[in-house]
Amino acid sequence: MPFLDVKPACEQTDGWCLWVEEQTHNIWLAKASDWLVVKPLVLLSLLVIALVVRWLVHRLIDRLAQRAAEGLPSPVLRHRGTGSAETTVAPAMVSGRRVQRAETMGSLLKSIASIVIFTITAITAIAEVGYPVGPLIASAGIVGVALGFGAQSLVKDFLSGIFMIFEDQYGVGDVVDLGEAVGTVEAVGLRVSRLRDVEGTVWYVRNGEILRVGNQSQNWARTVIDVPVSHEEDLYRVQDVLREVAHGVWEDEEFKPVIIEEPEVWGVQEMTPDWITVRVTLKTAPLEQWAVARELRERIKARFDVEGIELARPARVLIHREQRAHATLAATGPDVATGSTEG
Repeated sequence: MPFLDVKPACEQTDGWCLWVEEQTHNIWLAKASDWLVVKPLVLLSLLVIALVVRWLVHRLIDRLAQRAAEGLPSPVLRHRGTGSAETTVAPAMVSGRRVQRAETMGSLLKSIASIVIFTITAITAIAEVGYPVGPLIASAGIVGVALGFGAQSLVKDFLSGIFMIFEDQYGVGDVVDLGEAVGTVEAVGLRVSRLRDVEGTVWYVRNGEILRVGNQSQNWARTVIDVPVSHEEDLYRVQDVLREVAHGVWEDEEFKPVIIEEPEVWGVQEMTPDWITVRVTLKTAPLEQWAVARELRERIKARFDVEGIELARPARVLIHREQRAHATLAATGPDVATGSTEG
């Protein structure tokens, strides 16, 4: 009968189908074997290969991140003091920050690698099923362009976040100035950064809106104290006292771990008609400059009281009675000042 005439079920290049047809002499089973056995095995093999490749890539990224975390020896901060000896300090916080940055970069690279691997695997699996992937890729490209135009700010935020992490502009625990928000960083994401200011307010800042970053926590910080004294004080004596007080803090066992260089008195910083400002500085570990500054101010005040050095005060202009009378006369006119009236 015409409807029983069946064309060859298998193509000459399909070895598996031909083998099943030859063994079973069943055309339907030979044709179905490709969907029941071969394609599931191929898809399972693709999934296994993707998982293995992902595992290998993640292992490679972990090793690279570990090497980046170990890296070169921590930067050594060098300073030559008043004598000929050179003091060196290698702060441990530099190594800790390098580890944090390496872990963040490793996590980001792992996410990107997983997305790329599973995307390629999905496209290969769709092609293996028999669906043409050309139109699918073209459609994905069009959708990507449309999303790119419709979500430019989102793309900008993600790109800024990626570069921010790679460039190590700031990390969790840093005290930063982002323009509108100033505080301690609590989280760094690809889209937003979260920080908390000194009053406890939590700020969420989009990475694409950050135009400049002032980081007060990288490598080292500096305590800067400006001390205003009157014009009558001996500046050389004032500087000697400030130098002794600063060295007292420098030699204090409590502050030795956080002060990394010998203090310096830079001298006269500013001159005004009311006072002269003398500046003293200490280089400290990150985030320790404020505690050192508070201690230094307290010791300077106590030492000035002992030495009889008076901090400057704004000049006060005293108006004598005659000057006040002239001022009143000029403001109200001669008639009011003399008490005369008209009419």
